[in-house]
Amino acid sequence: MKLINRIFILSVLIVISPARAVEQIEVQALMPGMVVLLIDGDMTTLKTGEKSLQGIKLISSSTQLAILEINGEQKSYRMGTTINTHFTKRETLIEQIIIDKYGMFRAYGSINGQSVKFLIDTGASSVAISARDARKLGIQYRLAGRETRVNTASGTAKAWAIKLKKVRLGKLVEHNIEGVVVDGDYPSQVLLGMTFLNRMKVEKEGNKMIISRKK
Repeated sequence: MKLINRIFILSVLIVISPARAVEQIEVQALMPGMVVLLIDGDMTTLKTGEKSLQGIKLISSSTQLAILEINGEQKSYRMGTTINTHFTKRETLIEQIIIDKYGMFRAYGSINGQSVKFLIDTGASSVAISARDARKLGIQYRLAGRETRVNTASGTAKAWAIKLKKVRLGKLVEHNIEGVVVDGDYPSQVLLGMTFLNRMKVEKEGNKMIISRKK
């Protein structure tokens, strides 16, 4: 199912031991209150007070320098600064789901703290919930959602695009997940789609689906 719907360049290179989870950080741009980092090839923008997934926190920044907190230590980074540092290796959280007799991957989790059984669907563009199930979960989709249309197995249907505060699959938890509530009783089970799964590493091994994310 698919949902219809004055930067100054700074050249600061932080080299990290290859045995650690993070190998390289480059501060690519600075501006008041914001910094752009390249962490192992992934672009990350941090505003003052924000922390990256790797635990790097921006304390403050200007067009001249950034103060970053790394492993609890705060340091300033200017043009041409090179340092060595160490990061604690991040734990990998893993969930393994066994295929059922119907050829489906189903698992228990929760939405906004309410228990739910998911049908894990890599073909679904978002977390999809029927209006019936949304009411059971206490989701105020008509008030908080944006009306839209979606394609279902039975054709086009009325729906509401919503933001789910918290979605959990076992030990895997993500916040602010895009979802859709479909008018009526379809889908018959809550679909755990790609707005959640795109934040994970998803692999299939035989009759197992392995979903993992670094903590």
